Amino acid sequence: MITNRNLLAIVSATLPLLFLSSGCATGEKKKPDFYTSGSPEADQRAEQRMAKDEQLKDTKSAGSTDKAAEAKKSLYDRLGGEKGITAVVDDFVPRVMSDPRVNWDRKGVKQGGFSIHRGRSVAWNPTPEAVQQLKVHLVQFISLSTGGPAVYNGREMTEAHAGLHIKNAEFDAAVGDLKASMDKVQIPLKEQKELLALIETTRPQVAEER
Repeated sequence: MITNRNLLAIVSATLPLLFLSSGCATGEKKKPDFYTSGSPEADQRAEQRMAKDEQLKDTKSAGSTDKAAEAKKSLYDRLGGEKGITAVVDDFVPRVMSDPRVNWDRKGVKQGGFSIHRGRSVAWNPTPEAVQQLKVHLVQFISLSTGGPAVYNGREMTEAHAGLHIKNAEFDAAVGDLKASMDKVQIPLKEQKELLALIETTRPQVAEER
């Protein structure tokens, strides 16, 4: 027979077990999402490692997004738009005009062919107004060629260079001066290559003498 004394002893023995198994103890700790050796230091290191891994994932994801967005930009935008292209042209024009390998103003070059103008000098007079107009047309041409919104008001490429007897070597020297100007204003190499490739497509319209 179970006496009151025996019942009290049984309840006293089982209550602590029921209390702990129910998870209601005020000192209970939430189980971590990962398992270690039980060392608090090991748990902390694991948490830090997991946080670092998440941060790296986020950084890589953001980097991929940035690269994709950059790839969608036009060359015009990647060159810095009108401001960036103007900076290149402002450095290029005085550089190329002072380069004797280019002979930009065509001194000593005479018009050929069978017209009444045969033998006439085709030298260009670099007045401040003419130089400024040249810069404007170059900015417009590069902007339009690279996907910008500009309108080109200059003459058609073949017409503008007809009779100037520009040689391949002179064209190459001018391209080298453009490369130097892009280096000067710190245009990235990828964008430099793309712009120089576009300029190369004009060679048949510009260089008459191979």
